[in-house]
Amino acid sequence: MRIDILTLFPDMFAGVMNTSMMWKAQAHGFLSLHVHDLRTWTTDRHRTADDTPYGGGGGMVMRADLVIAAVEAVQSQAAFAPVYGMSPQGKLFSHAWALDLSKAERLILVCGHYEGIDDRARQIAFTDELSIGDYVLTNGELAAMVIADAVVRQIPGVLGAAGGAERESLVDGVLEGAHYTRPLDVRGLRIPEVLQAGDHAAIARWRREDGLRRTWRSRPDLLRRATLSEADKYLLATFAQEDARAIASRRDA
Repeated sequence: MRIDILTLFPDMFAGVMNTSMMWKAQAHGFLSLHVHDLRTWTTDRHRTADDTPYGGGGGMVMRADLVIAAVEAVQSQAAFAPVYGMSPQGKLFSHAWALDLSKAERLILVCGHYEGIDDRARQIAFTDELSIGDYVLTNGELAAMVIADAVVRQIPGVLGAAGGAERESLVDGVLEGAHYTRPLDVRGLRIPEVLQAGDHAAIARWRREDGLRRTWRSRPDLLRRATLSEADKYLLATFAQEDARAIASRRDA
């Protein structure tokens, strides 16, 4: 996969995108990363990329003509690619988005800054806009790093021959169960016996139950779209009964 990132701050990507799995993905040929400085397409000696907003208000707005010129120039360098702007107003990025985008041959990500990008760039040059959450960051570079990482690790082979992405949290709408390693005892907290016994079927059942319990406690919203078996539904009903009993016990105390 080729990912092109258009940004006013290309140096921000040097650490994150050249470390750990992103470095390995590039070293092993799974990822071709190209970070472009948007100021390359400025036309004045001050390399101006933004201007004051029409209608007043604080902050500065990135120029549409600059962004459009940059997207068109980068688009012409390789196979046609969808273009996604980073914006808190965009569609909420998710595991499903990461899996879908990982199948593309190429992606172009555009990083907003200041008060954002002149909307005409979105209308003319973007396929869509993406958001990584309901909060505002100081820049779109961080969002682009998150999206690139989430997408690339879904490419078959990036995580190694043993894979692993298909077993992670959120794949089927349920969080993963807890993970443990040595030592066996940490300040009185011991690794669950089932994980020590070597019964793989029992371990799989425990992990599923623990993942469901964690989802029920921390992210119940995920369960509305999760893939659940009858056994899963029975466990969730059990958790609900446990909670009801705990509430009743506190009320009676």
